[in-house]
Amino acid sequence: MNDHDHVHGGHDHDGHVHHGGLRGALSEIFRPHSHDAADSIDTALEASERGIRAVKVSFVALMITASIQVAIVVVTGSVALLADTIHNFSDALTAIPLFLAFRLGRRPANDRYTYGYRRAEDLAGLFILAMIATSAVIAAVQSIDRLLNPRPLENLGVLLFAGVAGFVGNELVALYRIREGTVIGSAALVADGYHARTDGFTSLAVALGAIGVWAGIERADPIVGLGISIAIFAVLAGAARQIYYRLMDAVDPAIVEDIRHEAGHVPGVIAVDPPRVRWLGHRLVADLTIQVDPDGSVYDGHAVATAARLHLKDAIAHVDDAHVHVHPATNKMVDPPPLDSSVDVPTGSS
Repeated sequence: MNDHDHVHGGHDHDGHVHHGGLRGALSEIFRPHSHDAADSIDTALEASERGIRAVKVSFVALMITASIQVAIVVVTGSVALLADTIHNFSDALTAIPLFLAFRLGRRPANDRYTYGYRRAEDLAGLFILAMIATSAVIAAVQSIDRLLNPRPLENLGVLLFAGVAGFVGNELVALYRIREGTVIGSAALVADGYHARTDGFTSLAVALGAIGVWAGIERADPIVGLGISIAIFAVLAGAARQIYYRLMDAVDPAIVEDIRHEAGHVPGVIAVDPPRVRWLGHRLVADLTIQVDPDGSVYDGHAVATAARLHLKDAIAHVDDAHVHVHPATNKMVDPPPLDSSVDVPTGSS
């Protein structure tokens, strides 16, 4: 007997260790990551609405920041600031595919797309990777050209201000994206938040370049620009790893264990086989088999499965679909008679 139930729920889990101070800041630059958990219970619709709002707000904020930097690039001629500005524009533009993905993911399933359109969010992640790679290449080319053909910088005070302003704008966006992405379980949105945080630190590097030029280091600006390019490539590697995990249906093993643990505490559940869990966008889909008393009726098994669904709804975050299969407990089974003498029927089920 199979019972397919749908689950919505909430549970907080974080498998990452965070360090404070300078070590933590550098870790976030060169090893950005996403969280497979959240801080609150939310429905699929509420999560999509929060995701859409997050990309709208962050898009406006980053476009304002980048536009201010463009004006300062024209005034100062800083290639480091130009590299940072290009990166900020590319970061802002990643909000567009994320917005479309969240909207598309709200469409209901149909005969062709039986799981719905939630994978659109993962495809948006691929676009984000392409934007990060493009910005890294452009920044590197501009910096190398300026190293070979140095040009004087002007208005160093304005350039210093631009670097600090870029840091503040990007950090505010990063905090907002990370918070919202963590709450709704969106790896793409959280990764984009750490991307914005990296932009903030590269903006500080622009300020450092201005200080270096002021101190008499002629090529400090393009050297900083090249360093920004390397930092962007580091972000690309981390973001690519996270998108790869999602596309390959990887999930935090602790979440799988939590689902098995919670289902095993439901009255009437004798055992729980290892669940299969994957992300579809910012929602989880779980497939699990519970073992129940083989002497019970079909109705009894269904009741246990329903109880498991309700318990998971209260205990596990982001589980939007849970397909619960009911099997008689193997340690209490009696060998059934064959349905057909010409066919061998297994004596057990798992």
